[in-house]
Amino acid sequence: MHYGVDYYPEHWPEERWPEDARLMTEAGFNIVRLGEFAWSLLEPQEGTFVFDWLDRAIDILAEQDIQVILGTPTAAPPPWLTTRYPEVLPVGPEEERIGPGGRRHYCPSSPVYRRLSRRITQEMAVHYAQAPTVIGWQIDNELSLSNPGRCYCPACQRAFQDWLRERYGSLEALNEAWGTVFWSQVYTNWPQIPTPLPAGADHNPGLLLDYYRFQSDAYMSYAQEQLDILREVCPDHFVTHNVALPLMDVINNFNLASKLDFLAQDTYPGFWQILSHTEFGEAFGGRPITPEMVAMVCAWGYDAIRGNKQGEPFWVMEQQAGPAGQRIFSPAPRPNQLRLWAYQALARGARAITHFRWRTCTFGAEEYWHGVLDHDGVPRRRYEELKTTAGEMNALGDDLAMTPIQADVALLFSYDSAWALAIQPCHPRLSYAFQNIGYYTPFYYANIPVDIVAPDADLSGYKMVLAPALHVVTPDVADRLSNFVREGGTLVVGFRSGVKDKYNRVVTNPLPGLLAELLGMEVTEYDALYDQPQAVRFLMPELEDVKADCELWADVLQPTTAEVLARYTMDYYAGRPAITLNCWGQGQAIYMGTGLSEEGLGRMLLALAGQRGVTPLLGAPEGVEVARRGTADTEWWFVLNHTSGQRSVDLPGAFVDALSGRAVGASIQLDGYDVRVLRPAQ
Repeated sequence: MHYGVDYYPEHWPEERWPEDARLMTEAGFNIVRLGEFAWSLLEPQEGTFVFDWLDRAIDILAEQDIQVILGTPTAAPPPWLTTRYPEVLPVGPEEERIGPGGRRHYCPSSPVYRRLSRRITQEMAVHYAQAPTVIGWQIDNELSLSNPGRCYCPACQRAFQDWLRERYGSLEALNEAWGTVFWSQVYTNWPQIPTPLPAGADHNPGLLLDYYRFQSDAYMSYAQEQLDILREVCPDHFVTHNVALPLMDVINNFNLASKLDFLAQDTYPGFWQILSHTEFGEAFGGRPITPEMVAMVCAWGYDAIRGNKQGEPFWVMEQQAGPAGQRIFSPAPRPNQLRLWAYQALARGARAITHFRWRTCTFGAEEYWHGVLDHDGVPRRRYEELKTTAGEMNALGDDLAMTPIQADVALLFSYDSAWALAIQPCHPRLSYAFQNIGYYTPFYYANIPVDIVAPDADLSGYKMVLAPALHVVTPDVADRLSNFVREGGTLVVGFRSGVKDKYNRVVTNPLPGLLAELLGMEVTEYDALYDQPQAVRFLMPELEDVKADCELWADVLQPTTAEVLARYTMDYYAGRPAITLNCWGQGQAIYMGTGLSEEGLGRMLLALAGQRGVTPLLGAPEGVEVARRGTADTEWWFVLNHTSGQRSVDLPGAFVDALSGRAVGASIQLDGYDVRVLRPAQ
């Protein structure tokens, strides 16, 4: 396995570099990432390239048998660039020009910036193509993770107009698709089409969704230019990109992943606990985010990054190594938590892990983003813990790194639906991403593997497919879901599904639109829930007489061929259907017409899963995560205790400890934040 750190030798005196390399080797690290923010040093003035300092750093690491991933440094344009070419700076959604001084201050559509990005990429690729310890490249860094994320500058407007011309072919087709007769917005010339900067009222939803798609494609095209150079000049090196938020992004990462050798993710569990004390915490009902909830969200992210590349193992390019933060800190990782977090990534499909960062910087915006070493460079508890982890992971070996994960359940994630609901959320607290997390949560806590996949993925290998808030539905997606159910699958569709077509227009046939026949019902009325209470009573035998509170939304349903699984209990539609099940071919399609409380949703989804023979890997106490990698012939089981207390777990058969090779009993004991890696006894 590759296990290592992200290293910034340029932040430290050169005489320290050999000591850093020695300590890395003693810790068991065998890979570092270098250079992704070093454009100012690599090209100190336009057209002048200086690689000797980076050559020396790579040579010092090579003496310790440490391999290197190089980042193209284009996430941080140097001052000479933005001073000479201020037009490369992005424009935010309020028409404000974003200034230099941070990072990611560039427009992905800027011809000048693209030219300069291609040139630094070309120069680096040629220089390091034959470097014996350079094994791969990371394009840019955390594409689009910035403020504002999307750019609205004149270059983007021109590029958007070209993108639309290629997509629609004619203004007549565009006007028809967007319905520009509304508010007298009929376009008669391509240059008339604006970027969605502040206007007298809300922009056309069709324009907005297409602009979000265009911005995703602009970043894709920008990255593709670097990818083409690296593929041509360095054909023996892998090329990847590190994603910060795999499903809460302005880029369609399914499209991005398809171009790369594999996808990488950056993971900071402690940062979620910071967010829980901001307005972001409202997405979790205003509750503090516990370590167990953090573990669930991180697992969702890993399953998503794995799904972005059709189930292939991924890299973690930045794994938290200390208290995270810039102006404020996350909690300090407790003893064994760094090891636990690394093993969670491995359990969910990682093939390599690098920790951010090696040493905590003494200057700059991230001087409080702590690394393996503190500011003084002295190895302490975190270093020793990761040294233990590295030794264990190296002992587990390559066989584990490339093993797959098998799941019976697929969770659909649609970027079109996410963006359409962000444009018109229907309710202030309705978030597509958190609807997705809500459907994922009960399966995570029940230790049932889930793949997170695109709506156009192959669904034939799954028993159950979850499609919460599938707002935008195309005929192709509708056919895929229909075929999945017809062949014997169980489909669960959430409220606000099938509402929009691909142009972000509301469909004219009864909701849920193209899915209505498959689901055997129609939505006759809907209600956004605020302060008024609402609940449902289940009619399913497994949940008979169970009541569950409703949140956010309530669709009033009229079954055509479906049976009723739950009815509302309050307000003027008390007694009307809330949840239905329709038999279709050999399978069944369920429509969830309301947002059930966490407990109610979990109980219902797990009851439906149980009917299909989808069962937990094994029962475990609260706070204990169980995951499995491999095939029937070669299995690896992970038992991870995300709590600070001791936990006992009963095993479903005979196992051996993968690290010690010793047999374990019918039950294992885990200390706080402990991990066990098991293999079935032969």
